Amino acid sequence: MSLADNKCVPCRGGVPPMEKARAQTLLAELDPGWQLNAAGHLERAFPFKNFAQALEFANKVGAVAEQEGHHPDLLVAWGKCAVEIWTHKIQGLTESDFYLAAKADRAFASMGQAPA
Repeated sequence: MSLADNKCVPCRGGVPPMEKARAQTLLAELDPGWQLNAAGHLERAFPFKNFAQALEFANKVGAVAEQEGHHPDLLVAWGKCAVEIWTHKIQGLTESDFYLAAKADRAFASMGQAPA
């Protein structure tokens, strides 16, 4: 079963963020391009040929986020859409963050885009 096949679980707070070793293990299960930024959040910039494709992707990820009740930060610019994911309630990562990242990878692939 792929990470993308899992349902995001709402975080109620009061739990510690995922340990870095576990985050690194799950990071290896995502498509290339994902990294942990300085704040410890997941992030990836998805490349596109133009603004319209980047916006289409952002809308796809937005629809998934609404379905899952788990909302990333999206930055749409000409030729790219950057996605930053973390669990706001605990200011860190949970497994659901990796599920959402995998769902973003799936949305990217559904647009005929190959993993970076």
